[in-house]
Amino acid sequence: MNHHNTVSIIQHDHIAQAGITAAECMTWVEESFKIKYESQLPPKISLHPQGDDFFNTMPALLPPRYGRFGVKVVHRIEGQVPSLGADILLYDSATGRLLAVVDGDWITTMRTGAVAALATRLLQRTGVHTYSMMGLGNTARATALCLLADHADEPVTLRLLRYKDQAQSFIERLSSVGTRNVQFEVVDEINDLVAGADVLISCITSAKGLICDHDELFRPGMLLLPVHTRGFQNCDLFFDKVFADDTGHVSGFKYFTQFKRYDELSRVLLGENPGRESDDERILGYNIGLGLHDVLFASKIYDRVKDCEHFVQRKETAKFWI
Repeated sequence: MNHHNTVSIIQHDHIAQAGITAAECMTWVEESFKIKYESQLPPKISLHPQGDDFFNTMPALLPPRYGRFGVKVVHRIEGQVPSLGADILLYDSATGRLLAVVDGDWITTMRTGAVAALATRLLQRTGVHTYSMMGLGNTARATALCLLADHADEPVTLRLLRYKDQAQSFIERLSSVGTRNVQFEVVDEINDLVAGADVLISCITSAKGLICDHDELFRPGMLLLPVHTRGFQNCDLFFDKVFADDTGHVSGFKYFTQFKRYDELSRVLLGENPGRESDDERILGYNIGLGLHDVLFASKIYDRVKDCEHFVQRKETAKFWI
């Protein structure tokens, strides 16, 4: 005897056409941080088939009221186009039924950008409207869209580090969304970008050594967000506070035991940590990425996207079938 289970196949274009705004992404990552300690979130499993290539498996069980479990598999394979990709399986946690296979690329990028923008809201010093950015790929674009959504009624300036034609392409993309509250500046040298930054968001994916080893250029009150953690290890030693999305992500860092003050970002959102206490504090944020964000996003998208493809699982229900 067979039981038929209909599984949704939610592709990238289904998600892109679902009308999900950057402001909604901000709301979703805030929600996921607030339920972190009610969720089951084991450490990701990382396997390496060759060289620097990897498969990371990231499971997360949402609180019972959500009734959802999911697992994201993200991979990087050098030489493939694109080299980075992700897929998510979403389940009904009460029945074990597979609900959907969800493309994970849009989700990964937008939740990463939304987390960075949320961290700026929580941790930047007062009166900041200028954001310095480097590594101007998809993650930086997502971050900028979320920043602009979060400052919809305020003027914002984005200072961009010039690299090849990235800055011009970035400006054209941000200008195309019809946002009128943004101005752009392009900076040629990394030291100038750092020295002029109240908030510095780095989305570079690789770095050989330190990005800027002149500690004196990191001004008091600065918020530094190395989205992919690369290139700012010197700041671990002299920044006043460090916040991360999960302690397990940073506990293996070389200087973890030398952080001056440390806590998780969720504690700030829950009111259990004051976050920034002075406009002179230098604060460092390491938000490496939680499967919790991915599964919550996938759950929200599954509930919204109805016009998608499906396949039918035929599951054997007889007690004995061997």
